[in-house]
Amino acid sequence: MDETVYLYTDGACSGNPGPGGYASILVYKGFEKVICGGSPHTTNNRMELSAVIEGLKALNRKSDVLVTSDSSYVCNAVNMDWLKNWKKNNYKRKGQDIPNVDLWKEFDSLIQNHNVTFNWIKGHDGHEYNERCDKIAVAEAEKHKNS
Repeated sequence: MDETVYLYTDGACSGNPGPGGYASILVYKGFEKVICGGSPHTTNNRMELSAVIEGLKALNRKSDVLVTSDSSYVCNAVNMDWLKNWKKNNYKRKGQDIPNVDLWKEFDSLIQNHNVTFNWIKGHDGHEYNERCDKIAVAEAEKHKNS
């Protein structure tokens, strides 16, 4: 039986910055868990990162995890070794803290606890879980419009 945890994620922001939301759907052995939330003043990149972070935080043991995201920002950070280089340079680029350094440190700590693979997909292209995550993330952003 497949022991992989499938983590589908998306973030949304109404304005950038503006009210935002994120959604994660964890799928394991046919069971699903939805995790979502948002913030009244944030950016799309923060919500994309938050979706992965919150999904990984929901795991209660070391796991093989396949993250599927439409965020090249998140996927490239790992797949193109940006994160490894940022870490080596104390989370700085060109002498300045990288944007969202707080989330990147938490993200890095969480991926160290699992065997994580990142799979980028094109957004709004009919992928069932990406579409579901998008709808949930947008609904979360809406909740924070008047906060």
